[in-house]
Amino acid sequence: MKKFIRYITIPFAALLGSCSRPAERPSTAQPASDAVSFYSFKMNDLSGKEVDFKQFRGKKILIVNTASKCGFTHQYAELEKLNKENADKILVLGFPSNDFGGQEPGDAKQIQDFCTQNYSVTFLLFDKVHVKGNQQVPLFKWLSDKTQNGWNKQEPTWNFCKYILNEKGELIAFFPSRVSPMDEMILSKLK
Repeated sequence: MKKFIRYITIPFAALLGSCSRPAERPSTAQPASDAVSFYSFKMNDLSGKEVDFKQFRGKKILIVNTASKCGFTHQYAELEKLNKENADKILVLGFPSNDFGGQEPGDAKQIQDFCTQNYSVTFLLFDKVHVKGNQQVPLFKWLSDKTQNGWNKQEPTWNFCKYILNEKGELIAFFPSRVSPMDEMILSKLK
């Protein structure tokens, strides 16, 4: 008697779920009733200096969680290119994190040295933070909690996830790691 094995074909994207797809703010999205303003945050940069997000008013922002030992680490070069070529349109803010595979084990000095020596990074890098889980910092809680940002519930799924905010400090898009910082989907948000 022959045994038959039935295979179920599932598209790869379906296995990854919505967390792997870009997401944009719906045109009908309204700020949540208990929404926290992006401009209310203050965080330390890699040198330990406090950065008040109020200084970012009126500017588009790209927030990315970074890591030095990741398959996407080459995106530092693209982030720097985006930062330099579009400095008049968008600010890049990098947040090193060791939350995915222990791929950012270094301290602040090691991270800064790595980014400067290997990718000539000049965009603003912050202290290493937790971007998911119980120790998630308030900024990333805001980015991934629709009751705070008005629509998005997607937290980073891996290193180099990207969030774009408009000039009003509203979250307008999420892009997973695989989307290059120089991808047309991101560049179109700068217009």
